[in-house]
Amino acid sequence: MASTSAEMEQLTSGASNRIIFILRTLRKCLVFVLSLVLSLLLILRLRPRRRVSPLSSPEEEAVPAPSRRWRRKMAWKLEEEDTARRRSLAEGVEMAGDGEISCSLFYGRRGNALFSRSWLPISGELRGILIIIHGLNEHSGRYSQFAKQLNSSNLGVYAMDWIGHGGSDGLHGYVPSLDYVVSDTEAFLEKIRSENPGVPCFLFGHSTGGAVVLKAASSPSIEDMLAGIVLTSPALRVKPAHPIVGAIAPIFSLVAPRFQFKGANKRGIPVSRDPEALLAKYSDPLVYTGPIRVRTGHEILRITAYLTRNFKSVTVPFFVLHGTEDKVTDPLASQDLYNQAPSIFKDIKLYDGFLHDLLFEPEREEVGRDIIDWMMKRLDDVNGSAAGIW
Repeated sequence: MASTSAEMEQLTSGASNRIIFILRTLRKCLVFVLSLVLSLLLILRLRPRRRVSPLSSPEEEAVPAPSRRWRRKMAWKLEEEDTARRRSLAEGVEMAGDGEISCSLFYGRRGNALFSRSWLPISGELRGILIIIHGLNEHSGRYSQFAKQLNSSNLGVYAMDWIGHGGSDGLHGYVPSLDYVVSDTEAFLEKIRSENPGVPCFLFGHSTGGAVVLKAASSPSIEDMLAGIVLTSPALRVKPAHPIVGAIAPIFSLVAPRFQFKGANKRGIPVSRDPEALLAKYSDPLVYTGPIRVRTGHEILRITAYLTRNFKSVTVPFFVLHGTEDKVTDPLASQDLYNQAPSIFKDIKLYDGFLHDLLFEPEREEVGRDIIDWMMKRLDDVNGSAAGIW
């Protein structure tokens, strides 16, 4: 009897496993079918339709609809006008600091004009340089107070607006490829190093900017140019809100890359516990608060998936900082990066109760000091290693 019960239990367990496998297979098929249907519907929706009024005359019917070339030309014109408007606003952003402050245009690998800023201490030996790569939808001008704090420790600061952000070329808030941002970051680093020979350089990236910096530093040639990288609230292991979104995003990003998912959240996601900092961010005309576009969202999913698969290949010295109550990116992913990366010189700090924008929290001075202290420790290590060679 005991044998029969055991056989029944094994049979039941096996049947359950087969049923679970079948259900999972059906779910995958359903997701694929829904993705295909939604893509076809979108294609049909985007096809231009010629509407003829029953009261229109033959002469009116003979007037051709605006050509695709004309529509594209108008779109480019509107984009250029918007870029000029944003660039003017970017030039007018108040840049705090007592040192040498300047703005300029830098041309990326594809010839795009990218807006850049610099804050350099007015006196004393330049100990190192921090290059700031901001997060999605914001701009470099927001980091002026942090730059001032860095200057007080004889650290120079450079920052660059991504394509489609701040005062740079492109449709506001639209990123056709994060690999473009990675490439522009690499070119910006090379330019700054050529202008400051012998000065150790660090890359700093916030949120999606952290993902950009981490991918750039994964290139051996770029890693060799760096003393280290600093990541605040990096966008790692980002997942779509629903599996169907993840399945259709690659298709939608090709068919309708600029299509917007949902209405803007004008109040904004809570990214700081400082009400004034939150108000300043979401009332800043250079901060994009509109709906995220399909291609931009897909690019974030793509780059974070790549980085998550490659945590164990990260060898660049790094310092990752994250708030435990971050509602935008995952602090556990930062912990996994720290645990899995084989980097010899690495540190992590998790701030209990802090939100996403660490440098705009009430304790921003403390966060800035932690970053400076880590950079100084790393510079001592670099200088010690160089002295050991000789």
